[in-house]
This record gives sequence, structure tokens and C-alpha cells, in this order.
Amino acid sequence: MHHANHYYGHSHVLARYCGLDDTDPPRLHGYLQHGWNIGDGMAPDHEYVPGVPKFVWSERVRRRAWSLGRRDVYVVGAPWAYLIAMEPEPADAPKREGTIWYPFHGWEGQHIIGSHDGLIAEIRDTETGPVTVCLYWQEFRDKRVRALYERAGFRVICHGYRGGWWKDLDPGFLYRQLAEQRRHSRVASNRLCSAIMYGTLAGCEPAVYGDPMQLEREKSAFGGQARIVREWADMHGASLDQSVARRVAVDELGADRLLPPAELRRLFGWPSLREDPDFELTGVLTR
Repeated sequence: MHHANHYYGHSHVLARYCGLDDTDPPRLHGYLQHGWNIGDGMAPDHEYVPGVPKFVWSERVRRRAWSLGRRDVYVVGAPWAYLIAMEPEPADAPKREGTIWYPFHGWEGQHIIGSHDGLIAEIRDTETGPVTVCLYWQEFRDKRVRALYERAGFRVICHGYRGGWWKDLDPGFLYRQLAEQRRHSRVASNRLCSAIMYGTLAGCEPAVYGDPMQLEREKSAFGGQARIVREWADMHGASLDQSVARRVAVDELGADRLLPPAELRRLFGWPSLREDPDFELTGVLTR
């Protein structure tokens, strides 16, 4: 099982949906897309064994993968969409308030180049309600970066660590992200990203504005930021058409393409419940 299949607790969410033990998901026989992607769904810095199935979120990504020569590509929908299907928002949920803001972040191999002070000024000029800034774990642990947002008067949080190489796995990541997004009426970032798609599907009003910043040694794979702004123009701005944004999020996350549990188990090579008659579904997950 490729270690990226565990990122953000994706395999755990899918195991729960399939009626399997979500505290110890079985080996997923293939590569699972782990983030919103303008290419073929797979991370460009990973190596892939030819002939091994690839599970992508949307039909758009499947077509791109096919055009690039990828085969054995299956549309399964994003784990986030399955989570929302399993965790509908309660009818008596508290009223949403304010904006959850996701600054573009680096990762273990590349850091961000840009002005956080400038971004803070743009957020202050745009948002009218309380702001929660959600930092990636790398920036969250950087006391200097974190202090900039705290001094601006923003609530600063982190959803957790994504996990890597089968260590520091965090099955509750997406659950915390969903809970936070449902506290807020808006979701915003300085780049179109997974968090914007997630928040839109979760019922937030999306916005994408501000300095997009840069990654160290950033490469414009599949057209890069310029293509994103051009192709998803309707998803950029401080105020967007929510009906259009919703259609985009549903399409990009494959929320209208979710598979039945039995079909998902078959594709992943997971056991059917009939193969394990003594298994008792507990649905227990530490969140």
C-alpha cells in the first residue's frame, strides 16, 4: 500500500464507508489521489509501478490521465465527499459565523516564499466577520509565522499532521477539518486548492484572493498557477457565485460519482463483509 494512501486519514474514511475497521484499514491495492489536482491525479514527485490501478476523484482527472498514457484509472470520488455523505450536518447545528482562511503552504520538501504581512492586510481589508486562519503543520510550528497571524487578531489553528511513510498517521484529520469548516460561513485561500473545494461542498461560501505566493523552486506542472486562474476563473475572487462554485466542487470532488460500498471494496481489493462473517462493525475512530 503506497504510504500516500494514508494521507489525511483517507484510507480510514473509505474503510469506514465500506463497513470495515476504520482504525486499521486494509491494504489498498493501488494509488489513491490525495489532493485536488490539475494533472492526472497523481503526485508528480512519486514513482508508480506500471499496471497498478490508480483511483482518482473525478472524470475530468481520469480523462487527463488517459490522455497522458495512464491506464487502469478509475473514478471513485474524493474521500471528503464520502465523509460528508456519512456525516450530514445536523439540523440543529449552530449558526455559522466568519471565515476560515487557508494560506497557501509549503511542505516538507519546499517552503513558501511571500509576504505574510501583505496577506494579512488583504484579509483584513476583505473579511467583515471573525477570521480563523488554518496553517499547515509546518507553518503552525513556525513560531514566527504563527505569531504574525495571532498578532493580527485572528484565531490560529491547525487541522493536524497528514502522516507520511506510514508514521504519524492522523485518522481524525478530515473530521476536524469538517467540524471547523461547518463553524464558518466562508472559506477562503490565496490559491484554489483542496480546502476551497472541501469547504464549498461543506456549505461554505468560497473565495480565492490575495497574493498567491510561491514555493521554493516551484515548477509549473500541467500549466501551473496561470492555468488554474485561466481555467477556473469562476472560482477566483472575494465574492463568488455560490451555485457555480458548488457545481465546480461537486465535479472536481466526484461527489456525484460515489460508488456503493461493495463496488469500492471490489476495486480496492478489500474483503467483502460476506468473506468475514464474524466481523462486527464498530465505527469507532479516535477523532
